[in-house]
Amino acid sequence: MFVYQPKQLLLLNSIFAIMLKNKAVLIHILIWVVLLTVLYLVNVRERPEESAIIILLYGALNIVIFYVHYFFINPPLIDSSQYGRAVLYMAVVLVVSIAVKYAMALQFEDIILRYGDNKDKVLTPIQYVVAALITGLFFMLLSSAIYTISSDFKNREQRKSLENEKLNAELAFLKSQINPHFLFNSLNNIYSLAYQKSEKTPEAILKLSEIMRYMLYESNEEAVLLEEEINYLQNYIELQKLRFKEKIYVDFHVEIDETNHRIMPLLLISFLENAFKHGVSTDANKPIRIDIKVQDGRLHFKAENAKSQVNKDQTKGVGLTNLKRRLQLGYPDKHTINIVESDNYYSGELFIYL
Repeated sequence: MFVYQPKQLLLLNSIFAIMLKNKAVLIHILIWVVLLTVLYLVNVRERPEESAIIILLYGALNIVIFYVHYFFINPPLIDSSQYGRAVLYMAVVLVVSIAVKYAMALQFEDIILRYGDNKDKVLTPIQYVVAALITGLFFMLLSSAIYTISSDFKNREQRKSLENEKLNAELAFLKSQINPHFLFNSLNNIYSLAYQKSEKTPEAILKLSEIMRYMLYESNEEAVLLEEEINYLQNYIELQKLRFKEKIYVDFHVEIDETNHRIMPLLLISFLENAFKHGVSTDANKPIRIDIKVQDGRLHFKAENAKSQVNKDQTKGVGLTNLKRRLQLGYPDKHTINIVESDNYYSGELFIYL
């Protein structure tokens, strides 16, 4: 009884690993094995060895024609349009293959060249050459068809990969705009506190450090947990509250059906920045209202506030322009954004299918 030794098992494992890694090679092998097996079963006669000789020998030679044409003739024929060179190669391959096939036919004359009930008929050289020529051309055309389909698929994948790289680069650029914009506004706020020698300055610096930690490290993923993004918004609100001597009012309401929803990081902050930008409210009856609701995978975010010229932020930013572009890239056809603005009111509303 044969028993596999460790070295033999290791070799087998290596072979299987290589085959699995090269899925295209494995698929080609399986297709040819299945095809040859089917041809054998269809053509099997009273003497199976005859069918085996025809299928295996000629099948192997036709496979060689297929791959010679695939790797050496298709590139100049399809990719480079070097038709003269390609036709020359095809002619050489056909002549050589026909010669080899005819030599094999003479070797197995009774099986290949003779036909009829009593095998009393014999294929003439011209008949055999024509049949071999048609078979060779068939495998060449099949090779060109598969090469064209494969090249088209690869080109699409490459274009898709380049488009994704371009989108990722643009998203990274847009995200990089957020950090300086936010940092600029926050430093202005802390400067104002420090200038007033406010006791809130250390707390503001601590809040800013927590926010920047999230922005620089935790938000590097394509998507973060929605609850982390909400926590970031709450920290932003607390930082903004430290700017003012008066008490400011923010109504922050969250209603989420699940805790595992994920969202593109730093996406909602633009609405919140605009709410504070248009003037914070010291009136309990006119608070900044922030509503976040998620139901059945659909996020509804709304920020609204009454405008005030007293506490209005005069700085200009890139918030909403940046936001709209990020939504187009990250949630194409999966979002709706509505902005309503008047002399004394501002509202930003966003719907996203997460």
